[in-house]
Amino acid sequence: MRILGIDYGEVRVGISITDGLNITAQGLETIQRKGTDRTILQRLDEILKQYEVGTIVVGMPLNMNGTKSERAEITEQFIHKLKCKYNQLKVETIDERLTTVEAHKTMNFLAIHKNKKKNIVDTISAVYILETYLNKLKNSLKNN
Repeated sequence: MRILGIDYGEVRVGISITDGLNITAQGLETIQRKGTDRTILQRLDEILKQYEVGTIVVGMPLNMNGTKSERAEITEQFIHKLKCKYNQLKVETIDERLTTVEAHKTMNFLAIHKNKKKNIVDTISAVYILETYLNKLKNSLKNN
């Protein structure tokens, strides 16, 4: 079962997914929010039909000192919707601090034109969220 990563933003939502062996994370797409979660949940329905997903990982936007941000409260509401709608799947969170900064560094390194950045920054952030989760899983296996 694959793992789906979500960077839940105010305007856009980045989506990433693991390969079939859950070793690597790839960017899948960016969904425009359009003010409500309905568009996101409809697209997630389609993605979940296409891929065998067992776990959804959502980035939790904490403040730099580790406290919950206002955005974290909104993200928790979205996570609640995911848990209700997809109750057969495991829904987890991972600290997403600095993933957007890393995504911008990556885009700068790749010399991506500034007009294209806003359309892919959330997808790249979702990849970093998923990679962080995969690394956490690997580390927990090493320590057991």
